[in-house]
Amino acid sequence: MRQIQFREALREAMSEEMRRDPSVFLMGEEVAEYNGAYKVSQGMLAEFGADRVIDTPIAELGFAGIGVGAAMNGLRPIIEFMTFNFSLVAIDQVINSAAKINSMSGGQYTSPIVFRGPTGNAGMLSSQHSQNFENWYANTPGLKVVVPSNPYDAKGLLKTSIRDNDPVIFMESELMYGDKGEVPEEEYLIPIGVADVKRPGKDVTIVSFGKMMKVALAAADELAKDGIEAEVIDLRTVRPIDYPAVVASVKKTNRLVVVEEAWPLASISSEIAYHVQRYAFDYLDAPVQRVTSRDVPLPYAPTLIEAILPNVERTVKAAKAALYR
Repeated sequence: MRQIQFREALREAMSEEMRRDPSVFLMGEEVAEYNGAYKVSQGMLAEFGADRVIDTPIAELGFAGIGVGAAMNGLRPIIEFMTFNFSLVAIDQVINSAAKINSMSGGQYTSPIVFRGPTGNAGMLSSQHSQNFENWYANTPGLKVVVPSNPYDAKGLLKTSIRDNDPVIFMESELMYGDKGEVPEEEYLIPIGVADVKRPGKDVTIVSFGKMMKVALAAADELAKDGIEAEVIDLRTVRPIDYPAVVASVKKTNRLVVVEEAWPLASISSEIAYHVQRYAFDYLDAPVQRVTSRDVPLPYAPTLIEAILPNVERTVKAAKAALYR
């Protein structure tokens, strides 16, 4: 099977859906003439024209609002944020308009819109450009939140998201755009809300999503050197969360570690820890372990970034703590 980059998988997903459905269009900063800030939309302007691949001013609130209005009137916009850090400027439109219009209108309006772009740390970008908001958006009824970890999942999930009649927050990683993976040439879709067991195991469950899956899988490799078989689950979406997949794994391994890049308070890992103790308490042989970013704004210095973000060493330590080793 061919191997393509993460950015190419996203481009294929958008292009295929735009060819299939003339109501789909892409809008955002530098998506057209510059071929995308991260070259995700490279070549799309030439194929689809300026009416469907639209450059915007640096005005996230404005073009997010235009997108929501277009979605309410029958179109299917894909709104690209150069980073989800900038989505805070547009969060009123995302949460108070897109997420609520179906409920507030008694079902008379839908908002089939995808907000996509990179999330989290991408190197030395400091505090204002390195944040994770997956848990913020997952807290909002009416939204779906997708966080893929590899090119195959990214393409299948983005195609599904574009076809969905609800607003979808689709969060990527700047550090993953160049990652390569196997992606079939034929069309496929991946359902929202279905986790994937990336690695089977029997001793401890490690749950993660997005680029932290690299940490989870690398930690599983290290644990295997000590004879520990970790089962690694990729949530793929954090609203809805595939709770049954996590609970089923914990019932098998009796131990759980959750790895995510966000801050610890009110995080996805907090929610999963609650759900597991509520529905699998009798199967737990140890407290749930969490590996998150330290509870501070992310600094600029690489040494401090390494100390603050989740890493393989911390994840291995957490898994061994769950195993009382």
